[in-house]
Amino acid sequence: MRNEHLYLGAAVVLALAGLPGIAAAQSSTSQNAALADINTAEAPRVTQTINNKVVSPLQRSHVAAVDSVKPTQSVADSLLMNHMHLVLQRSALRQSALDALIAAQHDPSSPKFHQWVTPDQFGEKFGVSDADIVAATSWLQSQGFKVNGVYPNKMQIDFSGNAGLVKQAFHTQLNRYALGKTNHIANAADISVPTALKDVVVGVAGLNDIHPQSQRVESKVSQYDASTHKFIIKQPAGSKPATVNPEAIGFTNGARGLVPYDMAKIYGVDQLRNSGLTGTGITLAVVEDNSMVPDDWTNFVSQFSLGSFGGTFTQFQPQATGFTNCIDPTIANPGEDDGETLLDAEWSTAMAPGANIWVATCDDSNSNNFFGGVFTAATNLINAANRPNIISASYGYGEGYTDAASKTAIDLMWAQADAEGISVFVSSGDSGSNPSFNGFIINGVGIDANAFGTSPNDTVVGGTDTADVLDGTTKKYFASTYNSVYGSALSYVPEIPWNQSCGNEVAAKSLGFASALAFCKEYIKLDPNGYYLTSEAGSGGPSSVDSKPAWQRQVHNAAKDQSRDVPDVSLFAGSYGGDTWVIVCTSFYPCQPGFPGLIALSGGTSLSSPMFAGIQALIDQGLAAKGLSPNQGNAAPTLYALAADEYGGAKGTPPASLAACSADNGTKGTGKCVFHNITRGSIATQCIQQLPAVVTPDCYFYGNLPGSYLGPLQVGLTSTNINKYNSNTEAFATQAGWSFASGLGSVNANNLFNAWKAFVNVK
Repeated sequence: MRNEHLYLGAAVVLALAGLPGIAAAQSSTSQNAALADINTAEAPRVTQTINNKVVSPLQRSHVAAVDSVKPTQSVADSLLMNHMHLVLQRSALRQSALDALIAAQHDPSSPKFHQWVTPDQFGEKFGVSDADIVAATSWLQSQGFKVNGVYPNKMQIDFSGNAGLVKQAFHTQLNRYALGKTNHIANAADISVPTALKDVVVGVAGLNDIHPQSQRVESKVSQYDASTHKFIIKQPAGSKPATVNPEAIGFTNGARGLVPYDMAKIYGVDQLRNSGLTGTGITLAVVEDNSMVPDDWTNFVSQFSLGSFGGTFTQFQPQATGFTNCIDPTIANPGEDDGETLLDAEWSTAMAPGANIWVATCDDSNSNNFFGGVFTAATNLINAANRPNIISASYGYGEGYTDAASKTAIDLMWAQADAEGISVFVSSGDSGSNPSFNGFIINGVGIDANAFGTSPNDTVVGGTDTADVLDGTTKKYFASTYNSVYGSALSYVPEIPWNQSCGNEVAAKSLGFASALAFCKEYIKLDPNGYYLTSEAGSGGPSSVDSKPAWQRQVHNAAKDQSRDVPDVSLFAGSYGGDTWVIVCTSFYPCQPGFPGLIALSGGTSLSSPMFAGIQALIDQGLAAKGLSPNQGNAAPTLYALAADEYGGAKGTPPASLAACSADNGTKGTGKCVFHNITRGSIATQCIQQLPAVVTPDCYFYGNLPGSYLGPLQVGLTSTNINKYNSNTEAFATQAGWSFASGLGSVNANNLFNAWKAFVNVK
């Protein structure tokens, strides 16, 4: 028996050595003090002979959205399925050990505080055992798949094949479906795997091609008017008909284009910059599925006088260890200049002009994984030898459109990033209470949250709007002319949730209506064809998958549920009526001194996330200068601890600073506030249904549009009660403390840095 065990052990080593990505990991024996007392040794969990005739289904391993849709046709067996991931399940012992480690890494009183791990160390302690990986990879190979490699985390096996092999091995049919306005491939039902493997396999990420949406408002092309200092937006041919636009009631033509100076002034970044904190020495990666023209970044830096801070720009394709799975998007699209990618790169630099910006971009075409190139870029970075300090991801889709394996893979990835010390920021979404409808109207589904962000190991950033236009206080907060770097902000500007629909209560009252509901009823009279129906707003909501972490419970008015709730914080994303945007420099519309040519304007929570990531880079640099690690891991636990000091805890009477730090106070009495608590407005937006085919839950219906361009519709506002609409039921309203509409609110970066230093016990 002893000799047999020795023989099996040798076989495992030989098998692992032949797998790309694992051979190198075997040579890593260095230990981390944080891991020294963690014993996760365990026996293999695959203990039975793998029998393809004895199988077990894996729950939620298909996208539920296909259950109510008839397939248009079956997928041919010959269809190539590249770089699928067999997502593995660690044991309860190892999960418990990982949770305890991450909690200690964020506890300043723990000897493990900020003792981060490497990908190889992570895999050795918290991955699946080598023997179980051999069992899983051997089975895949026996089914005809090519195993491309095993990630260092020992939680993902990258493999390729075709639809016929998938049908044979996983007992599911791949079909084509018309979902919304697009066609997709997805497995028709839950997959099954041999029962001997069910304890170590979550499922397969990559059986559908529903890729995430960019959380960006479609860029607008504009012409600068020097006489008014406004940008006149050019309406493209074939745009919405020239009927009365309900959003624009009471507003004059022309939009405000914010620049890096403005955001630095509004959020207190200028104070950190004046003290020498610009992000120098910190690497911030934005993960993308498309590329940009690098000269755009250079143009942006030059136009807004950011070059002296010494930041760098690198666009590349991060590869997995031992195999290639990240394809350059410019191969298929030479000269590609993606609006999402350039927004992320330029506006992370706007906040941290001294940082090293990595644009990590992988084309969707080489991966069938649910999150496509974005996921590939992120997981390859996190498992690499050379890793960034910060990652920003401006993509998302609702959990309702995400299968269990894909969701697990996302959560595993962000947990690994956290344990390695990488701070991850994710956009909350751009369509109110359901992030899956960017650019359209919520229909057919109810409240949801961004699957890419609901992990407890990342920080979700929602969207705000400056309140000055609706409040009529612009002259108080903005100069009438631009300075030498095209800025005009004078100070912090009161904020409300970003909401472009008639559900915007602040807009409704500004326009003379008693409530948003009253405004919406008038709205449909002015727009009988429904051309201006929209769900465009910052997103927020509870997770239906992930549980609420302990750190999220500790702040005043945290939702009394068991869910991971988002967003965590918010920054500017857009404005009601399209009055305020940010300027981006593109190859098609380059920035020039004085803006003589056409210029592009952009927004969305895709702006909010990289800006907050930029603020984190300043904090990282400042802490590193004090002798601490430049890595902070997930920012959210610290943010909530600081918010509990300012807003009060979950119980008891809140301190006076809760009211004093209201965003509505502007600069009055808020000089020492870490957070700007946003207490007016909501992210409740329009929602529609079209009976009997489309039934929409979580929607309070207030009217009908029999002649809409989409056909006869019922129109409503998102609500937690379909029979009642008020401040308690709208989905979702702001409130003192934490809210689904804006999380903890926005921040003063200078005060945040000072409070962070106190939290980690440095001066």
